[in-house]
Amino acid sequence: MSDTDALLAELVAIDSVNPDLVPGAAGEGRICAFVADWLRARGLEVTIQETNRPGRPNVIAVARGTGGGRSLLLNSHVDTVGVAGMATPFQPEVRGGRLHGRGAMDTKGALAAFMSAAAAARGKRLRGDVIVTAVVDEEYASAGTEAVVRSWKADAAIVGEPTGLEIVTEHKGFAWFRIETSGVAAHGSLPDIGVDAIAKMGRVLVALEEAGAALRRGPAHHSLGTGSLHASLVRGGQELSSYPASCILDIERRTIPGEDVDEIERGLRSLLDGCAAQDPGFKARVSRTFVRHPMEAGRGTPIAVELARQVRIITGRDAVFAGMGGWLDSALLSAAGIPTVVLGPFGEGLHGVTEWVDLASVRACRDIVLGAIEAFCT
Repeated sequence: MSDTDALLAELVAIDSVNPDLVPGAAGEGRICAFVADWLRARGLEVTIQETNRPGRPNVIAVARGTGGGRSLLLNSHVDTVGVAGMATPFQPEVRGGRLHGRGAMDTKGALAAFMSAAAAARGKRLRGDVIVTAVVDEEYASAGTEAVVRSWKADAAIVGEPTGLEIVTEHKGFAWFRIETSGVAAHGSLPDIGVDAIAKMGRVLVALEEAGAALRRGPAHHSLGTGSLHASLVRGGQELSSYPASCILDIERRTIPGEDVDEIERGLRSLLDGCAAQDPGFKARVSRTFVRHPMEAGRGTPIAVELARQVRIITGRDAVFAGMGGWLDSALLSAAGIPTVVLGPFGEGLHGVTEWVDLASVRACRDIVLGAIEAFCT
C-alpha cells in the first residue's frame, strides 16, 4: 500500500458525516484535526478557518513558495453524506484494487491525492504557493468554500471530485422555487364552502410536466445538455375531513450556463397565469428559495491546459474534457474570479450503500496534480 493509499484509509476511517444532513452526526471536527496535524507535520503552514457552522472549521494549509510564482489552490471537502444501510462504513477495506468505505469516492480519494501532492511540493522550492483548502459542509450548503472565497485568492484552483480523471470545466446549477396554491378551509361535508388547494395544485403539476418536457426539447449546451424542471416536495392539508386551505410545492430547476434565473422565475409566473386563465378560482404565488449558478470555465485556461498535459504524461492517454450535471463548489471559486477546473479519481457508489474508489486512479490523480503544481507554480 502506497503512502497515499494509507492516508486515504486513515481519512475514510474517520466519521465525518455532515450533521446538517443527519442530525446528531459526527461532523467534520475530528477529520479536520487529522488533516491539520498531517499537513503541519509535513511543513505546511496551517490555519484553522472558522465558518458559519460553529465547531466545524476549514483547514487551510500553505506550501509556501519562494516568491514571484503563480499560486494554485487545491479544494476538497471533508464531509460525507449519511451511512444508512452500510454495514461497516468507517472500516476501509481494499478488494481488487478498490478501497471501500463511506467517503472513499466522494471525496476523500481526491483529498488524499491533494494532500500528498501538496506535501511533496513542499520540498521542491517552487516560487508560487500551493494552498490546500479542506472544507466543511459541501454536501449541504457549502459553508466551507463560501468562507474560503471571502478570505483567500489564488491564480487558479482545482476542485477534487470523482471525475474519473476527466477534466471537468463546466457543470450545471440549480434554482429552487416554492409555489403555494390557496383554497378555503371547510369541513369535508361542506363542498359549497370548501375550496381544495391540493386539487388546485394539480393544474400546476400538469403544467410543470409540460414545461419540463418542452425544456428538454429546447437548446442544449454542448456538454451539459438542457436544463430540467421537476416537482420535488409537496405538502398540504391537515386532516381527512377538511378541505385544505393551502398546498405547498417545492420545485427544482436545473440550469445551464447562459440561463437567467430572473427569466426562469418570470416563466413560472406566466405558467401560474395560464392556470388562472383556465380556472377563475385559481390562486397561487411563487417565490425563489435558493440559487446556485452553473459554472463554465475556459478549456484553454493555463490550469486546464497544464492538467491536460499532465494527464497525457501520467496516463499515456489524451485528456478528456467533460461537463457534470451536478453542482459543485467550483462554481463559488470561479465566481470569485479564480480560474477553476475539477479533477478526481475513478469510483462508484456516489451517496450509495456500496462506495469505493480505484486506488490506482487516486495515485494517478496525485501524480497529475503534483506535475501541474510543479509546472504552474513557477
